[in-house]
Amino acid sequence: MASTRSLWDASVRIHPTADVSPEAVVGAGTRIWHQAQVRERAEIGRECILGKGVYIDAGVHVGDRVKIQNHVSVFHGVTIESGVFVGPHVCFTNDRYPRAVSPDGAPKIDSDWTVAPTLVRSGASIGANSTVVCGVTIGLWAMVGAGSVVARDVPDHGLVYGHPAKLRGVVCSCGLPLDISHVAKDTLPSETVGLSCGNCGSGVRVQRATLLELTEKARTG
Repeated sequence: MASTRSLWDASVRIHPTADVSPEAVVGAGTRIWHQAQVRERAEIGRECILGKGVYIDAGVHVGDRVKIQNHVSVFHGVTIESGVFVGPHVCFTNDRYPRAVSPDGAPKIDSDWTVAPTLVRSGASIGANSTVVCGVTIGLWAMVGAGSVVARDVPDHGLVYGHPAKLRGVVCSCGLPLDISHVAKDTLPSETVGLSCGNCGSGVRVQRATLLELTEKARTG
């Protein structure tokens, strides 16, 4: 890596064992740790942390101040916006119907793959050992519990967990669950509902559809 360090801002820190393509973009203040790999055309924002053994595939976009913990795999087709936390051993897939070979036994090549884009919106958190199935969007400030399999979209501020991950609640941008026990299905307005966080006092706007799903689950058990 010594011959390519000059390509990036002096504040970038890359461990000698990391493999960062000279065709990648790495923002100021970012730290890339032991045995991580960042491939060509990947874009890593400012002040990010990429832990030990992280794999960032070709063309992946990562925003600013993103923390990606040890041994996370982020494959081509994934976009991670700013302020996202990705726990250790999370895996993002990128093909719904993967095969190593064609029906005739010939090895598949890049043009045979159909990438289904995945988007992780700003502020979201994904717990350790989770798998994110390609083609989904994880909303703003959403939280995915550890060990989940995310196979459908997660709404803004949604709390999901399980296999498959299901909507279980809503969370504040500070991370703690919001109390929705006072929310009545029949009084929900047409678009969003304002909630207040008992921990940090912040006001949070939550989509009506999210609260409808949760109140219906609470009613039916």
